Amino acid sequence: MEKKAEQLRNVALVAHGGSGKTSLAEAMLFCGKATTRLGRVDDGTSTLDFEPEEIKRKITISTAFHHLDWKKHVINLIDTPGDDNFLSDTKCSLQAADGVVVVIDATSGVKVGTEKVWAFAEEQHLPKMIFINKIDRERSDFFKAVEETAKTFEIKPTPLFLPIGAEDKFTGIVDLIRMKAYLYGRDGSGEFEIAEIPADMEDVVSEWREKMIENIVEVSDELMEKYLEGAELSVAEIEETLTQGIKSGMVFPMLCGSAVLNMGVFQLMDLIVQAFPSPLEMESRKGTRPGSEDVVERPASEDAPFSALVFKSVADPFAGKLTLLRVFSGTIESDSTLYNANKEAKEKFGQLLIMEGKKQTSVETAGPGDIVAVAKLKETATGDTLCSGNDPVIYEPAKPLPSAISYAVGAKVKGSEDKVFTSLGKLLEEDPSLKLERDQATSEIILSGRGQIHLEATCEKLNRKFGVEANLSLVKVPYRETIKKSVNKVIYRHKKQTGGRGQFAEVHFDVSPLEKDKGFEFEEALSGMNVPRNFVPAVEKGLNESLQGGILAGYPVVDMKVRFFDGKSHDVDSSEMAFKIAASMCLKKAIQDASPTLLEPIMKMEITVPEDAMGDVMGDLNGRRGRVSGMDSQGRYQVIKAEVPMAEVLQYALDLNSITGGRGSFIMEHSHYEEVPAQLAEKIIAASKEE
Repeated sequence: MEKKAEQLRNVALVAHGGSGKTSLAEAMLFCGKATTRLGRVDDGTSTLDFEPEEIKRKITISTAFHHLDWKKHVINLIDTPGDDNFLSDTKCSLQAADGVVVVIDATSGVKVGTEKVWAFAEEQHLPKMIFINKIDRERSDFFKAVEETAKTFEIKPTPLFLPIGAEDKFTGIVDLIRMKAYLYGRDGSGEFEIAEIPADMEDVVSEWREKMIENIVEVSDELMEKYLEGAELSVAEIEETLTQGIKSGMVFPMLCGSAVLNMGVFQLMDLIVQAFPSPLEMESRKGTRPGSEDVVERPASEDAPFSALVFKSVADPFAGKLTLLRVFSGTIESDSTLYNANKEAKEKFGQLLIMEGKKQTSVETAGPGDIVAVAKLKETATGDTLCSGNDPVIYEPAKPLPSAISYAVGAKVKGSEDKVFTSLGKLLEEDPSLKLERDQATSEIILSGRGQIHLEATCEKLNRKFGVEANLSLVKVPYRETIKKSVNKVIYRHKKQTGGRGQFAEVHFDVSPLEKDKGFEFEEALSGMNVPRNFVPAVEKGLNESLQGGILAGYPVVDMKVRFFDGKSHDVDSSEMAFKIAASMCLKKAIQDASPTLLEPIMKMEITVPEDAMGDVMGDLNGRRGRVSGMDSQGRYQVIKAEVPMAEVLQYALDLNSITGGRGSFIMEHSHYEEVPAQLAEKIIAASKEE
C-alpha cells in the first residue's frame, strides 16, 4: 500500500534476553500477512533471527527490521537484541524508533536486561507500552509481573487487558475498556471470537477497570472532573485520553498474551496504530550547524531540507557495506547524492532499500520516518548525519556502550594476520561497541567487546563472512622492570681477539632510579680523551636496545638514569659495534646490583552495582588486591571507585556478572604502575622463564 508519514509507526521491541521479542515480532508479521507462516525461533525458522550465530544460540545478536500493513497503517518493526553482550546495538537502533514495546516474561518477571533497555528508551524520550508474554507457560503469573514492573520502574500499572486463565488453561483476554472477552484458539492463527466476560472474573475485572480509569483520567482535567462527578465515561472518551497519555509518557499501558500461540497480538497491533505517535507527531529533531554551536531544528516534514541519521551499518559479503538510516526530515530518491556533514564529503548511492529480515526490496523515494538502507557508501560510518549539502546539520548520535572485556586476537593460520586485522576492521564498522587496537608494550592485537559471547560471535562471523579464522587468548599483562637503588662506577670491558681485526670497548656507568613515569635518561659526562665522542651514539643505542628486555623476566626497563662518565678505546679494534655491545652488557651487570623489581599496571575502575550486591563486590575487590578510593550513589545503584592491578581483572566482566546476577557494570582505564609484591613477582618471573 502507498503510505504517508502519518500512517507510519516505527516500533522497537525491547526486553531482557529470552522474553520472546522475536517471537512476538514473528506473530505480528504473520497477522499482518507480511509472512505466510508463523516463524519460530526454537525451530530456526524465524524471519528476523536469520544469522547462523543467532540460530545456533537462539538469541537475537543484531537488530533486524521488517514491516507490515495493519488497518491502513504501516508498522515498521525493529527487533532488538536483549542479551547483555549485544545491548549496544539495541541502544543505537532505538534512534530509529518512535515508540517502544517492552516485552516481559510472565514466568520470570522484570530482569536486569529489562531495566537496561527501559533506561535506553527513557534516555531517548520514547513512549512505551508493556506486553506481558508467555501467559501460556508453566508458572506464569500476570499479576505478579504487573506489580513487579510497576515497582521497578516506579510507574502506575495500567493493564488494558486481563488474561482468562493461565498456563495451559490460558484461553483469551478481557478488554477492560470495551468490557468484552476475546477467546482464542491455541492454533497460532491469531483468530478469536468475541464473548461475554466469564462470570467468575467479574470482581477482578471491575477492580482493575477502576484502576485503569483512575490512571487514564489523570491525563485530562476535564475528564477527571466528569469522572469524579460519577458520570459514565464513553469508550471513545477513554480511548482518546488513553492515546494522549501514552504519547505524552504519562500512561504505561499493559497488555498480555502469548507470542508463540499468537494470542493477544491483534490487540497489541491495534493499540500501536491507535496510540503510538507517527513520525510527524515527534518533536522537531535538534542538531547543530557543522563547525559551530548553533542549534538547528528540523521538523518532520517533507518540505524541510533532507536530514537522516546513520544508526547502524551491516557488513554484507555480497552487497558490501549496508548503511541504515532513519530519515528525520525532507525526502530522498534512489540514484542521488547525499552530503555527510561529519566527514564533509559527498556520497553517491544507487538503490534505496527497505530491510525485510535478511532480504531487501528497493523503493524509489523515502521521506520523514522512513528507515532505509543504501549500499557501498565510502566515507559514512555509524553515527554520521546525512543531509542536503546546502543546508547541513549534525545530529548527536547515541553513544555505544563501553567495552568490558578484552582478548588478544591472533590468526589460526600463520601468515593471515593482516587479513584478520582488515576483516575485523569491517566488522567494527558494523558494531561500534567492538574496539581493535595494537598494544605497543606487548605488540599484541587486542579485541575488546561487551562480553565473552560478543567476542566469540564476532570470531564466528569473521569466519563466515570473510573466511578468516581467529583465535582468542588472554591478554598479556604489560609488566615492566625497574631498579630501586643506585650503583656507581660499574665497569664492563668487551674484548674479542680472533684472527684479523679484534673488538675492544670499555664503558664506565653510574646507574640510578628515577621517579615514576620518567622513562629513561642518558647523560654523557665524559672528560678527557679516553673515549672518542663519535662512539657516544652507539653507547646510547646499545642502552636503548637493552632496555627492551630486562634481566628479571624480559620486560621493558623504565624509570632509570645512566650516566656514562668514562671508558677506554683502542685505535684499531674499537668500533661502534663493540661499544654498543659493551653498553648493553654493562647495563645488565648494573641492573643486577641495583635491586631490580617488577612493576605492574594498575587500573582505575568505576563499578556500578545494586545496593544489595555492594558487600559481595567489595569483598571480591579486596581478594583482587584492590583499593577502594570512594563511593557515590546513583539512584538505586552504588558506584564504587577503586584501583586494582590489571592482572586481577582480565576477565572481570564475567566475574562481576556472576556476583551481581548481571546487574553490575563497570568502566576501567589504565592509571599507573606499581611494584609487584615479592611472592607474586617470583611466580611471574618463573612463568616468563618457562615461556
